Amino acid sequence: MKDFAKRQPVLGLVVAVLLAIVIPAGAQDNQGAAKPDTQAQKSQPVTAQKSDTATKTESTGNTGNKVEVKGVIVKRDADTFTLRDPQGRETVVTLNNETEVKEKKSNPFRRAKNYATTQIQRGLIVEVKGQGDTSRITANEIRFTDVDYRMASSVESAVVPVEGRLTQSETRLNQAETNAQRLSGQVDELSAVSNAARGGAKAAQETADAAMAGVTDNKQQITATGERVSRTNERISALDDYDVKENLVVNFKVGSAVLSKDAQAQLDTLAEQAKTDKGYVIEVTGFASADGSETANRRLSHRRADAVVQYLAENHMIPLRRIITPFGYGEKQPIADNTTREGRQQNRRVEVKILMNKGLTETAKASAPSGS
Repeated sequence: MKDFAKRQPVLGLVVAVLLAIVIPAGAQDNQGAAKPDTQAQKSQPVTAQKSDTATKTESTGNTGNKVEVKGVIVKRDADTFTLRDPQGRETVVTLNNETEVKEKKSNPFRRAKNYATTQIQRGLIVEVKGQGDTSRITANEIRFTDVDYRMASSVESAVVPVEGRLTQSETRLNQAETNAQRLSGQVDELSAVSNAARGGAKAAQETADAAMAGVTDNKQQITATGERVSRTNERISALDDYDVKENLVVNFKVGSAVLSKDAQAQLDTLAEQAKTDKGYVIEVTGFASADGSETANRRLSHRRADAVVQYLAENHMIPLRRIITPFGYGEKQPIADNTTREGRQQNRRVEVKILMNKGLTETAKASAPSGS
């Protein structure tokens, strides 16, 4: 008993120490549990603020910025074309001097071809990247496959002559209807004259003579009309033919597609002369010497032709519709011997021709006074 009484103060001290240790630990746990709630409450406004920012970006991101469309070209104008997507929506695409036209190649181990904007034509399936909206964009980059380009070229070469023949047929049909109406009116006049002639033999004879004279005049008018129709048909047929009015040869250095100062001066003179003519087109063809591989020379000749087209368009504002699709023949069709230095220098060239439409030229000659 005495030992137990002595131990009671010690036990009481131990219990007090244990309580002092356990109770603060529990209080700390409660405080630690409360802190996550406070952090969760603070994080909620931050999340809401971020979502508001994302909504503003979406609402302001579709007002005339970058646009990408894909479809088939259904209409081609001078500096624009109309694109129809698979859903039937049409977009007007505007071209400029900064528009890049490249091949959408399937072989990753070869270089993509570069095309001129003049090679864009109806029936071609293209992918367009630019700025604007879904109804009208300004193209920065246009891509299409070489297979699609060949197919569109074949279709275009077959459709254009048919359209031309249909237009000629409609013109001739309208002329025939006009002549028929004139003849119908003349028959009515002769019938009236015949009724008036019944009043007397003399009057009838005089009327008959006048009618015969009128018929003769009508025959002459019909003959003259037929001759004019024949001349018109000849001029319409000549619209597909061109005469070479000017032929210019621009030479380049070995492996270069950069225009020299002399070449630029020659192109300046040719461009000023072309602007004074009507019904002209410019044909640009590039060539190369036999230096290097055949494939490299073909690409080099095409780059030289593109350099001439770019100079005429940028420095003289020659419309692209006036320039025939440029082409590079490589080392084909040399004009001099490739085994000599002088011959190779002559073969590194671009030929620029001003072509005048025969139909328009003959029309101008026919409309000129006979005494001039």
